[in-house]
Amino acid sequence: MRALKRILEGLLTVALLLVLAAGVHYRLFERGWFHLNQWHRGEPAEDASLWLPDYQVTIQGKVVRGIDDDLSALTFDPDRNSLIAVTNGNPHLLELSLEGDLLRAIRLVGFSDPEAVEYISAGVYVISDERRQRLLRVEVDERTTVIDAAHASQLSLGIDRNGNKGFEGLAYDKVGERLFVAKERNPVRIYEIAGFPYVAEAPAVHINQHQARLFVRDLSSLQFDERSGHLLALSDESRLVVELDGSGQPLSSLALDAGKHGLEQDVPQAEGIAMGPDGTLYVVSEPNLFYVFSKQAR
Repeated sequence: MRALKRILEGLLTVALLLVLAAGVHYRLFERGWFHLNQWHRGEPAEDASLWLPDYQVTIQGKVVRGIDDDLSALTFDPDRNSLIAVTNGNPHLLELSLEGDLLRAIRLVGFSDPEAVEYISAGVYVISDERRQRLLRVEVDERTTVIDAAHASQLSLGIDRNGNKGFEGLAYDKVGERLFVAKERNPVRIYEIAGFPYVAEAPAVHINQHQARLFVRDLSSLQFDERSGHLLALSDESRLVVELDGSGQPLSSLALDAGKHGLEQDVPQAEGIAMGPDGTLYVVSEPNLFYVFSKQAR
């Protein structure tokens, strides 16, 4: 009887340790605490934030025709009233309509692994090359058919280098002239870069770590909201969009799991997020899926 009791106690101890390990690995305790605080804050937080719980999906899992795989990154272009994305398997810069239709594809030459793209100004974008940890300023007009990395202004960084776990997301603050750069994982980080893409040489370029209180397993994309000054961080592995205030404090979240926000199925591999001028959120997922989330009136 004692032997059986000791065995049961040992099994219970192992089970508890496994639960604790899983909680730490998947950031479940921090995520749970955040959701509790989000619920507790309620209406005061809604008035001071985008309040992602009010968003519902209006287009879900639409296949982007003309793209087979590797649809990654997303940014809104206000001059063209369209979305810009990239593919990395067969590198291209893409233009999509706000309904998720492919409008244009421009071949990228000299890019090893383009993972993020961000609108800067009319015809000017920054593309991140993940493996080489470099940012490239490119210019595009109606006649552009090829973008060659050799002709682009570049900023190379060697921060926490870890193979294919480099720069996955970009966001730009036009007023503050700050470029936010997300490192995917190992470790998860958000950096602020001042100076680039208009200056590419030190000491004019300054890099700081953004003090974000993140509880996600990875980062795949960023979006800066000019109106609130808040940053949206997208995590593929956590299936979550988190809203961060100017000090990096998480305020609200949007889950990308089936049954949440009107989703019929999980978003399989969310890789890009962008926001339109009316607050509409656009999300792309590998291999070639397109989603739209709109804020619902209360």
